[in-house]
Amino acid sequence: MNGEKDILSGCIRGKQSAQRKLFEKYSRLLLGVCNRYASCIEEAEDIMQEGFVKIFLNIKNFKGEGSLVAWMRRIMINTAITHYHKMLKHRYHEDLENVSELKFEETNWEEADFSREELFNVIHQMPQGYRQVFNLYAVEGYKHREIAEILKIDENTSKSQYSRARRWLQERLVNLKESEKAKR
Repeated sequence: MNGEKDILSGCIRGKQSAQRKLFEKYSRLLLGVCNRYASCIEEAEDIMQEGFVKIFLNIKNFKGEGSLVAWMRRIMINTAITHYHKMLKHRYHEDLENVSELKFEETNWEEADFSREELFNVIHQMPQGYRQVFNLYAVEGYKHREIAEILKIDENTSKSQYSRARRWLQERLVNLKESEKAKR
């Protein structure tokens, strides 16, 4: 039982060994998806665990249209969004209406100005609402209409959150670049 089809059929039959293999094969990838939406790695692990429970309970509904990985990614994203909505009442919200605007077109960006880790760390510091829209749009490739449906917000709110997220990100990257220059 090594192939994806064998693992899938084993999971449909409820075999724990198949479920373990599916988890081992895809958990790192799916943890990365969850981590983009979580505030810390522990929260991402909780989201992933909840997502895998949903996967195992619903794997019999996987129609084989598209890839299994894409189907599981969608479940993880939806689980992360649902988790966010459940936790809203426990989170402190900052008013970010006063994000200063800079002219980033004048910034001379080079292709390798930032490592993948530096970009991830900056994006992970982004306010949760900005980060969700940014990840769904820029990383996952959703349209603003789809994001609005997923997050239960207006389509224009999605567009403005994305615009603000980009400005927020660019501002932090300019600061990071300047601090790197100052160290040299």
